[in-house]
Amino acid sequence: MKTAKSNIMTLEQFKDKHYGKRGTARRDDLEAGYESFRIGALIHEARLEKGLTQQELAEKVGTTKSYISKLENNVKEVRLSTLQKIVELGLGGQLELSIKL
Repeated sequence: MKTAKSNIMTLEQFKDKHYGKRGTARRDDLEAGYESFRIGALIHEARLEKGLTQQELAEKVGTTKSYISKLENNVKEVRLSTLQKIVELGLGGQLELSIKL
């Protein structure tokens, strides 16, 4: 019996094929964009888990609802100091960072 060739590839294979290997400019841009998107998604998820509106979170942090919305929707990048305020003051959490080499 003949088996069909699978056209399924992993996400890593897809990125290699369409954006180049890690270390190329196009791939680095893709990865950086994903990290910004991910931070916004994490803020959004944590805010909902805490039962806060964007306005309530903004007031706790000392910023605007518009700014929180832009972060959550990947329209604006967050500064590290602001992210720390959002996590600690706004959400009552703890920010943990790591560097992978």
